[in-house]
Amino acid sequence: MPVPQRPLPIVMVVSHAGSHVRALIDAIRQHSLTARLCAVISNCPGSNGLAYAANAGIPAHVLDHRTFPSRVEFDRALDALITLYTPELVALAEFNRILTPEFVNRFRGRLLNVHPSLLPAFRGWHPIEQALAAKAAEHGATVHFVTADVDSGPAVLQARVPVLPDDTVETLTARVREQEQRMLPEAVRWFAEGRLRWVDGQAWLDGQPLREPVRL
Repeated sequence: MPVPQRPLPIVMVVSHAGSHVRALIDAIRQHSLTARLCAVISNCPGSNGLAYAANAGIPAHVLDHRTFPSRVEFDRALDALITLYTPELVALAEFNRILTPEFVNRFRGRLLNVHPSLLPAFRGWHPIEQALAAKAAEHGATVHFVTADVDSGPAVLQARVPVLPDDTVETLTARVREQEQRMLPEAVRWFAEGRLRWVDGQAWLDGQPLREPVRL
């Protein structure tokens, strides 16, 4: 008989995001993802993500960055809180902080982020606004491994959406977010199944280096 897959222990780190937490919880409940969401951490009190976690009986923690004297101090506290749960993967979703190299190196190869643009286009803050200002014909989202260079880690998965003539930040954000909610559980599933790995600074899928991200 086949050996049952052990659930992958995960910690999610978010700011205001709730829908991404819900998407991961739903994937686990529907048995499309063999994982255990150990905790959700947010730097924003009142985060929807914390509410979804608490309602699902998952530990939900506020770690308000405004109470720390520096980025380094905040990241060390975040590291310590995550480490309490001994996760094998840390998933970032709409987390509005730039992490220090010290933190990133600590979790290197176990840190996935979903970014609302088709990286390498529109890195950093406000990518939706950047795309609209540039009159881009299409936009989308990328799941990538996190490195010390912001939004520059190896891309794993991308989904594209058209930019419509009457799009606003709100309407384009909504369509991109729909794709993100499909992408993050899928990438986490690949990692949980051992298909997705970080090897010598590259993303590998099914035993081969990813030369370009998979399109969903």
